[in-house]
Amino acid sequence: MVIGDRYELDDLPLGQGGMGAVYAGHDRHLSRRVAVKLLHMRGLVDDDGELERRFIREARILARLEHPGAPVLYDFGTHEQRLFQVMQFIEGVTVADVVSEHGPLPVPWACAIAAQAAAVLSAAHALSICHRDLKPINLMLCPDGSVKVLDFGLAMLRESDLSGFTRIGQILGTPAYMAPEQIQRGVADPRSDLYSLGCVLHEMLTGRQLFTGPTDYVVFEKQVKEAPPAVPGLPPELAILLGALLEKRPENRPLDAAELYQRLEPHAVGLPMLPGFLAPDPSPGRMYARMVGRTLTR
Repeated sequence: MVIGDRYELDDLPLGQGGMGAVYAGHDRHLSRRVAVKLLHMRGLVDDDGELERRFIREARILARLEHPGAPVLYDFGTHEQRLFQVMQFIEGVTVADVVSEHGPLPVPWACAIAAQAAAVLSAAHALSICHRDLKPINLMLCPDGSVKVLDFGLAMLRESDLSGFTRIGQILGTPAYMAPEQIQRGVADPRSDLYSLGCVLHEMLTGRQLFTGPTDYVVFEKQVKEAPPAVPGLPPELAILLGALLEKRPENRPLDAAELYQRLEPHAVGLPMLPGFLAPDPSPGRMYARMVGRTLTR
C-alpha cells in the first residue's frame, strides 16, 4: 500500500493498538525508512470522532516535543479518509521485551533506562505535556543504549480543556501503570507520569508487574490502596527513591522529572553489557552525546 503518493508500507503492521496500526515503510521521495501510524477507519471503533481528535493531538504534541528521546514526526495527512502520521523509524526492542527475555535487569541498567525516560519527561513537562500512558511497551531500548519514549496517543496538554477528550466515566490508561489520582479522579499531572515510571522501574528491578489481578478493577484497587512490596537488595538511596515514586499522594513523590533524573544518575554507573540487545561498538550518536556531556559539566 502506498499513501500520500510517497510512503510505501510493508504488508504486515509492526503492531496494533486501540487507535490504529503502525507499519514500517519507505519514503520514496527521500529514500529513507519510516514508521507510519495509520488510524482505524472512522466508524469501525469510534463513533464520535474521539480517536481522530486524540490522533491529531498526538501529532501536534510530537511536533512540539523536540528531544532525542522522542520520535521525530516527519509528516501528517489523510489517506482514503484515514489520518496517518509519518515518524522516524526506530531500531530497537521494547523494555517489555527486554524484561521478558532477560528477567530482572541489573540496577545500573534499570536506573539508566528510567533516567533517560525521566529526561524526556522533563522536556515534555516543561511544555505542559503529560504522557499519561508510560509503560514498558512504550519505552524502546536502541542498540546504542539510548531510550526512546513512544506513543503519546493519550498525552494531554495541561492547559487544554480535557472535557472533550475523555468520555464521562471513562478511564484512559493502562491499569498496571496508572497513578491513583488518574484512577480516582481522572486527572493527571507531571507527578502522575513519575508514578507510572516508578511502576516501570519496579518491574525492571523485579522482572514482574508491580500490581496484577484477574480484572482491571482489582488492579485499580491495588493501585489506590495497596502498599508496593519492597525490592530486596537495593542500595538504600534507590529503595527510598522507589518508595517515593510509588507514593499514593502526588505531593509525596519527587518534585519533578529533573529531580528524579538527578537521583537516578548516581546508580546508573558501571553498566554491564546486555548481550542480544546492544551493539558492541559505540555509536556516533553516543560518542557525540558523551562529549557534549563533558563540555557542559560544571
